[in-house]
Amino acid sequence: MMKVTFLGTGTSTGVPMIGCGCSVCISADFRDKRLRSSVHIAVEGRSIVIDTTPDFRQQMLRANIRRVDAILFTHQHKDHTAGLDDVRAFNFHQQADMPIYGTKPVLEQIKQEFAYIFAEHKYPGIPSIELKYIENEPFSIENIDVTPIEVLHHKLPVLGFRIQDFTYITDANFISEEELHKIKGTRYLVLNALQKTPHISHFTLAQALEIIEKLQPEQAFLTHLSHKMGRHADVSKELPANVQIAYDGLEISCE
Repeated sequence: MMKVTFLGTGTSTGVPMIGCGCSVCISADFRDKRLRSSVHIAVEGRSIVIDTTPDFRQQMLRANIRRVDAILFTHQHKDHTAGLDDVRAFNFHQQADMPIYGTKPVLEQIKQEFAYIFAEHKYPGIPSIELKYIENEPFSIENIDVTPIEVLHHKLPVLGFRIQDFTYITDANFISEEELHKIKGTRYLVLNALQKTPHISHFTLAQALEIIEKLQPEQAFLTHLSHKMGRHADVSKELPANVQIAYDGLEISCE
């Protein structure tokens, strides 16, 4: 069995904004309080996180996650990488380097932005990282098979990931037929849907629903939501029976 916890389901414009005044930002519904998008996957005794957002520390504490065996990165944008420094707590408790998986462009960008982590002469107490370069080819994390799904975020290649019957895709506005074929048969699909109006680099609600209809998962969850999408309670009324808006703290069991 696999358990997936949504650590965050928003974007940098999906969290409550000071002075915004829109219905989402002032909502009292906890499902509208969204940190940046990330998930935790507990599978076969292993603990895997996808993306270390700027809210990474808060997300780990809130979800009471005490161990992380590996981190997968979808792409190099700051709202998906900026929390990497806070893996140092796991280094301390686990007394081990943290393996991070990403494509060469992603890991090279991380090396540049967190240069102190990879310096020849390291400052005491900084995070300890083990780089794991991947491509758009299947790989394994301690005998757990992972299938990358390459999508486009405008013109930037981004990786989604399929583990068993669970597939997670964020920051996408195009998926080729070849990559869609990798997703077919997924029982649980997470897909980004930024807002209802057109966007240059993200699926709209209608576009995400079109893909879900094509793939026919048993259950689909929408994530990476802007405050422009609207309130959880309102949007939920517009969705098919097998689709729901994900929210921070939502847990699903993928049996």
